Amino acid sequence: MRTVIEHAAIATVSGPEYRDGHVVLDDDRITAVNDGPFSGTADHRVDATGCLITPGLVNTHHHLYQWATRGLAADHSLFDWLVALYPVWAKLNEDITHAAGTAGMARLALTGCTTVADHHYVFPADGGDQVAALVAARERIGLRLHLVRGSMDRGESDGGLPPDSLVETVEDALLGTEAAIDRYHDASPEAHLRIAAGPCSPFTVTERLMTGAAELARRKGVRLHTHLAETRDEEKQCLAETGLTPAEYADKLGWLAPDVWLAHTVHLAPDAIRRFGATGTGSAHCPTSNGRLGSGIAPVRDLLDAGAPVGLGVDGAASSESGGLAEELRQALLQARQRGGPTALTTREALWLGTMGGARCLGREREMGSVEAGKLADLAVWDLNGLNYAGIDDPVAALVLAAPPPLRKLFVGGKTVVEQGRLTTADEQAIAVELAEASAQLRA
Repeated sequence: MRTVIEHAAIATVSGPEYRDGHVVLDDDRITAVNDGPFSGTADHRVDATGCLITPGLVNTHHHLYQWATRGLAADHSLFDWLVALYPVWAKLNEDITHAAGTAGMARLALTGCTTVADHHYVFPADGGDQVAALVAARERIGLRLHLVRGSMDRGESDGGLPPDSLVETVEDALLGTEAAIDRYHDASPEAHLRIAAGPCSPFTVTERLMTGAAELARRKGVRLHTHLAETRDEEKQCLAETGLTPAEYADKLGWLAPDVWLAHTVHLAPDAIRRFGATGTGSAHCPTSNGRLGSGIAPVRDLLDAGAPVGLGVDGAASSESGGLAEELRQALLQARQRGGPTALTTREALWLGTMGGARCLGREREMGSVEAGKLADLAVWDLNGLNYAGIDDPVAALVLAAPPPLRKLFVGGKTVVEQGRLTTADEQAIAVELAEASAQLRA
């Protein structure tokens, strides 16, 4: 089926911008992007007058299960926050995770996200099939999902933060990761579901699990993900235990490489930033979560200048209660400028982080991240009509600097997931009821 979106401003990210252009979608691919009206035939036309078309946003770091525990430990630092919440998360079952994952992806879709990387590392012994619960949530909402099968093997008795009841053995963690890859990973360019290997963080896993996960991922041809250099407390612990900074430790274990993207990377020394660039290691920048937990401001400008891939992440909704991705564009720009001055990040660079930068982190820059012929038909059509945006000269500035606009349309593989600011794939009210019930179970 051919769909034409016309009479819109277009921010292609990879090439020219158009003030009044059109985009042609043939089934799941973009086949043309041009200025002016479309003169051919189409099965469906979308009049996007007053709208801005961008690539669908790419969320490079999330914990969807946390949507069920928003608002807890609201004034804690990271380590104290984790200690407070791990006992709550130990009550997770597959129904709760499914409800939370569905709600989290629904919120992401409503804020322009078409692809989400979800790092799930909580596997209670009686929690059912956590991976299947998230896969089913993806099917309900219709986004692309990079599901990072996480793991923890270092409980309180071994100097870790999670209770011992919530950690796995190295063998079980690796077997669970391999099983998820074998069952679900789709390496095709059109994939809606891919799996990555993701030990939670160096302070909740052993060196044996870190190296074992890396070996498994490379043997299976999937990507690697973990948290790194998020707080000063993490750096102190890593120095005390290994004599190395988190980045040095990751490098020693083979975790700085082009098949790796790392969450947060707030506290990086200049030599570590250079290594990220030299090795092609990606960074998932989570500005709202870092601000909520007071972790610091990541060196995004320096990472970009070093040539490292940098994308945006919402992070778990328990440390980023809004759960929306569009607002991270503005947060990233503001934090960069607070750190490096008014020229540290432009509006278009902020949009690049949320699109092509994220695609690079996930190894999918050939398939998504820009509006150009041959790419997947993952598009956001932002409605800039109305009071909030009237008179704004630059539509990209309207998207990045103003309040996130409503969506006229969100396409994933050419299929409509959001229309006129509402989900088309699932009942929002039913999702809300399920989420409220799931949250109540966890807090009982």
